[in-house]
Amino acid sequence: MLGDISKVEKIYIATGYTDMRRSIDGLAAIVQQNFKLDPFSNSLFLFCGTSTTRIKALYWEGDGFLLLYKRLENGNFKWPRNEQEARLLSDQQFRWLMEGLSIEQPKAVKKSKAKKVL
Repeated sequence: MLGDISKVEKIYIATGYTDMRRSIDGLAAIVQQNFKLDPFSNSLFLFCGTSTTRIKALYWEGDGFLLLYKRLENGNFKWPRNEQEARLLSDQQFRWLMEGLSIEQPKAVKKSKAKKVL
């Protein structure tokens, strides 16, 4: 189905800046060469340029790539700019990002490891 990203297993965000003039082949090359990840995996890859009002997403649907483009009319995406890496996002972090929030919420309850019950 065209654009059905509900079955995505992993979501990666390309931190830093991406040249938004790149098309499918250019973004897939970044995933493969720079991040050493498989662009044909069941993963969604997110990219942002210098303007934080626009993002691109790349997804392999099994028979071809889907390139999604989103431009915000009000506000901007809180895009991490400190490193040049592909960072794995949780579903919650993805929702925060799409809502214009930072992927690191200081007041959110952080997940912890299970401890032995006394």
